[in-house]
Amino acid sequence: MGGKNKQRTKGNLRPSNSGRAAELLAKEQGTVPGFIGFGTFHSDLGYVPAIQGAEEIDSLVDSDFRMVLRKLSKKDVTTKLKAMQEFGTMCTERDTEIVKGVLPYWPRIFCKISLDHDRRVREATQQAFEKLILKVKKHLAPYLKSLMGYWLMAQCDTYTPAASAAKDAFEAAFPPSKQPEAIAFCKDEITSVLQDHLIKETPDTLSDPQTVPEEEREAKFYRVVTCSLLALKKLLCLLPDNELDSLEEKFKSLLSQNKFWKYGKHSIPQIRSAYFELVSALCQRIPQLMKDEASKVSPSVLLSIDDSDPIVCPALWEAVLYTLTTIEDCWLHVNAKKSVFPKLSAVVREGGRGLAAIIYPYLLPFISKLPQSITDPKLDFFKNFLTSLVAGLSTERTKTSFSECSAVISAFFECLRFIMQQNLGEEEMEEMLVNDQLIPFIDAVLKDPRLQDGQLFNHLAETLSSWEAKADLEKDDKTAHNLEKVLLKFWERLSEICVEKINEPEADVKSVLGVSNLLQVLQKPKSSLKLNKKKVGKVRFADEMPESNKENEKCVSSEGEKSEGSELMAEPSLTHNCSDLISPLRKKPLEDLVCTLAEMSINYVNEQKSEQHLRFLSTLLNFFSSSQVFKVLLGDEKQSIVNTKPLEIAKLAQKNPAVQFLYQKIIGWLNEDQRKDAGFLVDILYSALRCCDSNMERKAVLDDLIEVDLKWNSILQIIEKACSSSEKHALVTPWLKGEILGEKLVTLADHLCNKDLESTVSSESYFSERWSLLSLALSQHIKNDYLIGEVYVERIIVKLHETLCKAKKLSEAENNDSSVSFICDVAYNYFSSAKGCLLMPSSEDLLLTLFQLCADSKEKTHLPEFLISKLKNTWLSGVNLLVHQTGDTYKQSTFLRLSALWLKDQVQSSSLDITSLQVLLSAVDDLLNALLESEDTYLLGVYIGSVMPDNSEWEKMRQSLPMQWLHRPLLEGRLSLNYECFKTDFKEQETKKLPSHLCTSALLSKMMLVALKKEIVLENNELEKIIAELLYSLQWYEELDNPPIFLTGFCEMLQKMNITYDNLCGFGNTSGLLQLLFNRSRENGTLWSLIIAKLILSRSVSSDEVKRHYRRKEGFFPLTEGNMHTVQSLCPFLSKEDKKEFIAQCIPALLAWTKEDVCSINGGFGHLAIFNSCLQTKSIDDGELLHGILKILITWKKDHEDIFLFSCNLSEVSPEILGVNVEIIRFLSLFLKYCSAPLAESEWDFIMCSMLAWLETTNENQALYSVPLVQLFACVSCDLACELSAFFDSTPLDTTGSLPVNLISEWKEFFSPGIHSLLLPLLVTVTGESKDTSETSFQNAMLRPMCETLTYIPKDQLLSQKLPARLVAGQKTNLPEYLQTLLNTLAPLLLYRARPVQIAVYHMLYKLMPEFPQCDQDNLKSYGDEEEEPALSPPAALMSLLSTQEDLLENVLGCIPVGQIVTIKPLSEDFCYVLGYLLTWKLILTFFKAASSQLRALYSMHLRKTKSLNKLLYHLFRLMPENPTFAETAVELSNKDPKTFFTEELQLGIRDTSTLPYHIPHLACSVYHMTLKDLPAMVRLWWNSSEKRVFNIVDRFTSKYVSSVLSFQEISSVQTSTQLFNGMTNGSIMEGLALWKNNVDKRFEGVEDCMICFSVIHGFNYSLPKKACRTCKKKFHSACLYKWFTSSNKSTCPLCRETFF
Repeated sequence: MGGKNKQRTKGNLRPSNSGRAAELLAKEQGTVPGFIGFGTFHSDLGYVPAIQGAEEIDSLVDSDFRMVLRKLSKKDVTTKLKAMQEFGTMCTERDTEIVKGVLPYWPRIFCKISLDHDRRVREATQQAFEKLILKVKKHLAPYLKSLMGYWLMAQCDTYTPAASAAKDAFEAAFPPSKQPEAIAFCKDEITSVLQDHLIKETPDTLSDPQTVPEEEREAKFYRVVTCSLLALKKLLCLLPDNELDSLEEKFKSLLSQNKFWKYGKHSIPQIRSAYFELVSALCQRIPQLMKDEASKVSPSVLLSIDDSDPIVCPALWEAVLYTLTTIEDCWLHVNAKKSVFPKLSAVVREGGRGLAAIIYPYLLPFISKLPQSITDPKLDFFKNFLTSLVAGLSTERTKTSFSECSAVISAFFECLRFIMQQNLGEEEMEEMLVNDQLIPFIDAVLKDPRLQDGQLFNHLAETLSSWEAKADLEKDDKTAHNLEKVLLKFWERLSEICVEKINEPEADVKSVLGVSNLLQVLQKPKSSLKLNKKKVGKVRFADEMPESNKENEKCVSSEGEKSEGSELMAEPSLTHNCSDLISPLRKKPLEDLVCTLAEMSINYVNEQKSEQHLRFLSTLLNFFSSSQVFKVLLGDEKQSIVNTKPLEIAKLAQKNPAVQFLYQKIIGWLNEDQRKDAGFLVDILYSALRCCDSNMERKAVLDDLIEVDLKWNSILQIIEKACSSSEKHALVTPWLKGEILGEKLVTLADHLCNKDLESTVSSESYFSERWSLLSLALSQHIKNDYLIGEVYVERIIVKLHETLCKAKKLSEAENNDSSVSFICDVAYNYFSSAKGCLLMPSSEDLLLTLFQLCADSKEKTHLPEFLISKLKNTWLSGVNLLVHQTGDTYKQSTFLRLSALWLKDQVQSSSLDITSLQVLLSAVDDLLNALLESEDTYLLGVYIGSVMPDNSEWEKMRQSLPMQWLHRPLLEGRLSLNYECFKTDFKEQETKKLPSHLCTSALLSKMMLVALKKEIVLENNELEKIIAELLYSLQWYEELDNPPIFLTGFCEMLQKMNITYDNLCGFGNTSGLLQLLFNRSRENGTLWSLIIAKLILSRSVSSDEVKRHYRRKEGFFPLTEGNMHTVQSLCPFLSKEDKKEFIAQCIPALLAWTKEDVCSINGGFGHLAIFNSCLQTKSIDDGELLHGILKILITWKKDHEDIFLFSCNLSEVSPEILGVNVEIIRFLSLFLKYCSAPLAESEWDFIMCSMLAWLETTNENQALYSVPLVQLFACVSCDLACELSAFFDSTPLDTTGSLPVNLISEWKEFFSPGIHSLLLPLLVTVTGESKDTSETSFQNAMLRPMCETLTYIPKDQLLSQKLPARLVAGQKTNLPEYLQTLLNTLAPLLLYRARPVQIAVYHMLYKLMPEFPQCDQDNLKSYGDEEEEPALSPPAALMSLLSTQEDLLENVLGCIPVGQIVTIKPLSEDFCYVLGYLLTWKLILTFFKAASSQLRALYSMHLRKTKSLNKLLYHLFRLMPENPTFAETAVELSNKDPKTFFTEELQLGIRDTSTLPYHIPHLACSVYHMTLKDLPAMVRLWWNSSEKRVFNIVDRFTSKYVSSVLSFQEISSVQTSTQLFNGMTNGSIMEGLALWKNNVDKRFEGVEDCMICFSVIHGFNYSLPKKACRTCKKKFHSACLYKWFTSSNKSTCPLCRETFF
């Protein structure tokens, strides 16, 4: 269509082309009646009826509504659906007046669209109609008549939601009282519409055949017919009686139409169903009319009686009954015997064809309505009818469906009772009913358990009860006599079939079960039948086909125990009343039958040991336990049991046949071993006990039995039965609570717990059933009371507890097999079941032991994993029980008290390693999570409080922590100390046990984390204290310089368990914590001060928060250790003003002190320490102030020179004096660093002379380096020497003017040599003494400043050092002895496992390297040209070192593929190996660079032979990073070239450890760069010969990162070179030029070039052509010849082709 995609405007006033055409047509021809919309086809109603003045009316309708109404006439379903929903919304939202404008057009639209094919449209139409009604209300009235017919049809729509919507709309329009009136108002119109649809319409008239497919047309037609039939029924039902007459004519005309009657045979079931519903309504409302049409109604209904469609059946059978009642002469119009009954018989014989539940309830009313004339001969008719009914029961479909089966059985008994009632007294009929129908029916059901689900026995019992009641009530003797006769006949026949079923050696399982079920039902009084009807069905329904005897037994017994009948017959006292309820007509024959069956069964049992009969007997006795039956069972046997039994039992047995039977038979059966399942025998035992007169008699019997006669498994089963039935429990309560059973169980517990000590001969099951018995005795509670006496429960638990305590002493293998597992099961059941029972003391002890076994590590308990998880479940169930008790749990529970004490002891005893602490924390986590569930909010807080140590205990634990933590703070100057406090050391302990402080703080932190999940109240700031102690532990660990692995593991464990400061502080109040830390820091200093610094540093606390605390306190002076440490720790975070205040306090204090005061904390030492801390943070820029302090120190030297430790023995010096010296030296170092003002000569002299004197002291006291303060003194002395060296090294020439005149020369001539002459020998001795100490260890602390100082040693001083001679025998060397000694002394130190030593040695050797090649150059002539491949080794000391390092690196990197990058952990052992290796190569390459080109050729040949370079290159490609970008480039501008490890020079410093992670990668890149620069040909040779993968990696990396850098440097070097070609340079391009010049020179000298390479000098080894051919006398390079021979596979001269000799 044109314009399909254009935007349509809502309410567009200009109509479309089609609209305009219609308008023109109307104008030209006048108004055409019936012209609606587009076509005059009457079924296609347009959107608006075109009537006179269409334009005016059209304009009355709101434009939006008009648009929607147009859309409703479209064919597209979605358009209609959306339009209808929109219409409904508009009806709700618009004003009533606007909506009323739509009403004239609504009926036509509604009538058409309510029959729409799409069900969603129909539903939406009714919903919209309801909204329209709610808006316009009574204004709908004028249009009702045209709407109502279709509206009624809509209410009968086959799509239920649409029908519901229509009903809702109808109810919205008319309240129920007004509905008949409204229907009556429109009755004629409704009838006309419905009759038209039923009689006149066809599929083709309802829908357009040209546009609608046939299938859709038919579906719509069938639906309209169904709705019309149902609407007619609705009309009939709703119309008031007085209105019916006026419609009679219309209905008469409808019924006269044959088309109407054909609907009864229609192929569509919905139409048939609706038709029969209408017929019923017609019979009900217009009976006379139906009587007149009897000839059509009767065949239409009665001949359809075999219709088996589930939709049709209910309506059909209702119609059948209405027809029989309304039309008395209906049988005149059909042949009952030939047409109706055969059909009925077929349906019934087939079990209703799956519709029994629908059809069969109609059978009784049906046969009751049959006139006698039809049923003659009566006997045959009813016989056939009932036979057909029974036959229907045997169809498979009926058997498998409970409802079907029930319906058939119910109908059978209803009909049987009706026929019996009608024909009582007719003997033939009675006999037929009992003998031919009822008894065979019961017989059939007894054989098939599936049919017993249909409650046949209940129906039978009900039938018998009704006959018995009638016989008792009827005054007419004849009726009573007849009924008694019938009952007598029944019992006679029933006994016969029951006896027949039982009287077989191999009795059929199903039949026996059937008989027992039947008897069980029959013995119930009438009152219990109705109650029990459903219950039995349900119980029986579970196993449709029992598979084995065992299941049958279960079935029977469960029914027995759970049904009410058994309760009623529970006690002998009830039996009498019960018998009264059962009719005497039944009691006698039933008892006789039971006795007969019992006797028969016992005979089979005695003679053939038939288990089947024994099971039957058990069931029988369960319901009929009376002395009479037991007498029958005993028969003639009168064996006495007097001889062996107590008198009381003997008398009882004589008096009571049941007891006698018990002793004679039941015990024997129970003790037969082969029986696996003896539950039914225990039932017999209970049946016998029921016959005792009192509970005391029963107790006496049972006590006697368990003493001797019964085995454990029988006792278990007796108790189990008592637990499963309250009736049985009541029988044996005194026995269960009695002492005989109690003592026996205690003995059993003792025996079981000690079974490990005996040999375990008996089988596993032997023990497990005994454990089950114990478990049952402990865990079964009846009415919140123990099953057995409480005192025995207590004693058994004590036994279990004793056994658990022994478990720790057993090995794991023994525990695997021990009783622990069983004890867990028993205890678990005991705790789980003890709801509402308070725990007794012994069970709390047991709970504690269970908890301890779980909280101890496996190494201690030796328990296998499966047992530990069992134990855990068990103690958790116990704790669960505890926390749900009411009252003050903690006070009541010994478990909680003792477990808290035990935990406290565990963590404080220092006996835990990581694993055992983890296990303990895990158990505590479980415990506390269980305690969280308690309603007692204080419980957890009290528990944590009882584990918490008191202050003195905490102090003791803190003091027991090893003191090595002090090393780092001392070295770094964060804390100052002037006394020796170093006690224990890990080295001495060499243990894996964690210090108690760590364990305790971890445990309490873990407990806090759990507690904080809930808002638990804690007393006395416990949270703050715990956090503080945790911080103490963590800080202690953090300060250790080389923590043992187990401590690192401890910290990792805390992280994994989320035990961190952040997690704990998340809940707490930090100000309280800070206050606590401050107080402790002020009191004790040390670690507490460091914790505050750490918190500020990690940004957990701001410096403002800290300020609040120290401003609030009175000043920190007079100084104590605590105050001093607190100030020192705060220094880095204080503002300049604050620091000035502190300095202002310190200055006066430094001035006038006695010697003692200078060394004390509140004197010179303490105040200078604080001053140094302030100075360390670069916050003092007052030069005069610093000078002032320096002057004070100079006066100290004058006044108390003996304080200054110059060149003295430190062994006798007090720690106080050492402390103050350390602070003085520290001040001088800081002074040099930060003071810019010029110094006087005397001041320089003081500083430099003191420095040298202190160094001499350091040198003389090597033996005391293990004393921490001496080590510290050595460190700061070397530091000062280092600062001075750095100062003079970096002083530029132009600033020397400000220095005193002779200072520089004094430094160079006296002080610098003095430092190095002390330190170089010291380095050699220190490294010689301790081979392997890590850089981070305190013992090695002074290495760092000492080595850094040595890096400043000038080359001339190094060469002039007099070291002890160190020469190696047989070492080839051209070096003079002093150089060789230096090299041999220093080179091995590159292997030393301390980075400072390696770097210092590298720096020293680097200065020496240029000296070495010169010695080889002087001896170059001795390397004759005659050698094949002349080669020369670089210095042997370096090469032997290199080979050692290669072996070490092979171990570290050998297994890693080239190209895979290895990250070396800084400061690890591997780090030192790799660092030494790379530094050695740097030295070798420096050595190369310093050699002449000829020497380099010789050296490179040596490297080729040893393949050292190849190894290096492989290692480099494992060490260089994939992206060698320099760390700082992130902030560089993007337009610059990024900095890489190749562009930036490597600074090998000792002090700066921040760049340690980049050390190795950067060094590797640096070495690679040097190899490419100085040995390009060798690298290329390696690259070309490497495998493809490596080739590509090298190619990619080198071209990406190195080539451009190299090219740039080479070209720059050529451009900047001012040298002429008579000189030599080291650059590769320059080298090439030099080689070319050399060639030219030689050519002019007359040397001929080699005819293979056409060059005079060989390009690689720089040799001249030497090898001459004997024939042509031409000379060649030996290397060229070698290549020629190998590549051509010939040995001929390249020029003359003669053989080359």
